Amino acid sequence: MKTVSVLLYFASLSLPLASFAAGSNSVKDYPELERYVNGSQMPAALPNLQYTADGTGYLGISSDGRRIVSYDLKTGKENETLMDLGHTRETTLGHIEGFTLSPDGGKLLVYLDKEMIYRRSFTARYYIYELRSRLLKPLSEEHPRQQAPIFSPDSRMIAFAADNNIYIKKLDYWSEVAVTTDGRRNEIINGIPDWTYEEEFSTNSSMCWSPDNLVLCYLKYNEKAVPSFSFPLYEGTCDPMKQYALYPGNFTYKYPVAGQTNSTVSVHSYDVETRKIKDITLPGTQTEYIPRIAFGASPERLMVTTLNRAQTRMELFSVNPRSTVSKSVLVEQWKAWLDPATYEEIAYLPESFVITSSRSGYKHLYEYSYAGALQRQLTSGDYDVTAYYGCNAAGTHFYCSTASGAINRSVSSVDRKGKVTPLSPAKGNSSASFSPDRSYYVLNYNSTTKAPVYTLNSAATGKEVRTLLENNAYAKRWESAPKPEFFTMTSDGVILNGYIIKPADFDPAKRYPAIMYQYQGPGSQEVLDRWHIGYENYFAKAGFVVVCVDGRGTGGRGRAFQDVVYKRLGHYESIDQIAAARYAGNLPYVDASRIGIFGWSYGGYEAIMASSQPDAPYAAAVAVAPVTDWRFYDTVYAERYMLTPQENQDGYDEASTMTYINNRRSPLLIMHGTADDNVHFFNAVQYASRTEAEGRWIDMLMFPNMNHSINGCNSREVVVARLLDYFRRNM
Repeated sequence: MKTVSVLLYFASLSLPLASFAAGSNSVKDYPELERYVNGSQMPAALPNLQYTADGTGYLGISSDGRRIVSYDLKTGKENETLMDLGHTRETTLGHIEGFTLSPDGGKLLVYLDKEMIYRRSFTARYYIYELRSRLLKPLSEEHPRQQAPIFSPDSRMIAFAADNNIYIKKLDYWSEVAVTTDGRRNEIINGIPDWTYEEEFSTNSSMCWSPDNLVLCYLKYNEKAVPSFSFPLYEGTCDPMKQYALYPGNFTYKYPVAGQTNSTVSVHSYDVETRKIKDITLPGTQTEYIPRIAFGASPERLMVTTLNRAQTRMELFSVNPRSTVSKSVLVEQWKAWLDPATYEEIAYLPESFVITSSRSGYKHLYEYSYAGALQRQLTSGDYDVTAYYGCNAAGTHFYCSTASGAINRSVSSVDRKGKVTPLSPAKGNSSASFSPDRSYYVLNYNSTTKAPVYTLNSAATGKEVRTLLENNAYAKRWESAPKPEFFTMTSDGVILNGYIIKPADFDPAKRYPAIMYQYQGPGSQEVLDRWHIGYENYFAKAGFVVVCVDGRGTGGRGRAFQDVVYKRLGHYESIDQIAAARYAGNLPYVDASRIGIFGWSYGGYEAIMASSQPDAPYAAAVAVAPVTDWRFYDTVYAERYMLTPQENQDGYDEASTMTYINNRRSPLLIMHGTADDNVHFFNAVQYASRTEAEGRWIDMLMFPNMNHSINGCNSREVVVARLLDYFRRNM
């Protein structure tokens, strides 16, 4: 029966499918697959510009990795070579991978041999280069690999982490001082975040220098009481680990799942002259997390951002790091979770600070004095501010927002009188990088039909000074790739945004199978007017209609649209995804009997949830690296939206994919990396175990030693090829 249905299926499909093999088990049977899923589909991009000390130029690494060059900001002409590895003294390197210019512009901190730890953190071999003397020396003789180094404001010292401790390199004397000595793996971490903070609070450093260079403040993470998680490591084939050729090893780290014990985080100050450490105690009992520390334009003003465990209340403290006296400056609360931008993206200006708040129902900018008095609301309206770029000397603030619609991102400025000036096209996707004095900005503009173009613009007028980078040749190569078309639909009386990608050589008289692609995580967005070439486009090239709808809970549309999912993850998202599938099935060119759903990570979770509802219209589902129960995921993320399992047991039960196993009628494929430190392979195993205990089964494909991204050594190609093969077999 199944063989016959597969043959009939291929007979009914449009011509492009003839080139794709049925029942394939090799990526070689999928023409152009590698082109769509590896780096070749990425347009050229400018790195985050490192400006010269005076802001009139910017720096870059030569294509061979052997020179650091200064360019004129306005003309783009090469000014000078700051570093040439062929003319360094004392130390010789073959290449460098990255660099940081010191605040005074006289030194470079360069690195090579970068090794990733988790998503953001890495160690590397760092070297210090003095421009005047051309001396190149290792940052540390005692610690061959370092992490998260930062210059002091006067450029005379560098603080860095190694082996869970903090060290200071004093460049005047070329001496190294240990700030902490109690660091120990899986117990005490100094100056760098634990796994949960790095992943969920988007940081890789927990250190900051005082403006007068006399104090280094840092966070200490005591994770002794945090439960450990281990996963096996195998020899593997890509970058084989020979030590595990006969017996697997394991990787163990601290990972608190929902409701379990977090790291105890404390604030400390280190006096550079006396070498004394002071412990800073914050008042109150509601501090569970300290996502950020930073100095507020004064050596007597360490700004400490705290959160309660539910992440519904932020309190900002101003602390004197010498006396350790603290004062509460601001409390921000919301009826559901606080938007992460509220506590992660506070901007400290010379006389004030700017926060992002959703108190009006939309994310907007508010300026406060350091005494905690509201000075003014900078932006307002029924739209969200998505990025803040700072303020110039005249008091004009720069930001990015959804003012021209949720699927767009536009850059604007607002002056002291409240006048808003657009600095980018209204439609499409814009982002900006401003020069230190905010006189100029580099605009990255793109849309579904326009590959990214980078221009230098005047911040005063928004007018283009020159084009820095275009992707014309790249865009030409992808001219025939299927592109999204936007639409709106209604679910439960709520209007939702979506896009459709039609198959190559689309024939409106034919009926095509459809793949519903989604992510759906709270605050996320997939439906954006932006340039993107990826596996969704390849699905269309392979003969499928691709439909993506951002359901309730996603971002860009204010808090009421998001908050409906609070404490009920998976419920409204599934209603909206099923409605989207029915919308697609009613299109004249879609075969309603052949609709599949796919997602990765949260999208994998939602693919299982939606396909497990009694009224699910899906013929097949594919979930990559899915969470299968929020009890298995980390405290910060799971509790942000669900509270703890102890507080919301019924909500966790309702949000668990395990609850609906016997509802699912469509076949399900789960693909997962065995070394996924984010969404553990444990999720897939537990779901399979529960399914089998019910006398049912799923299909699974594991990727040995692969992490959450499942990338490298043909693995991403295998994910996409297997997905397409699965949908063809079952739809």
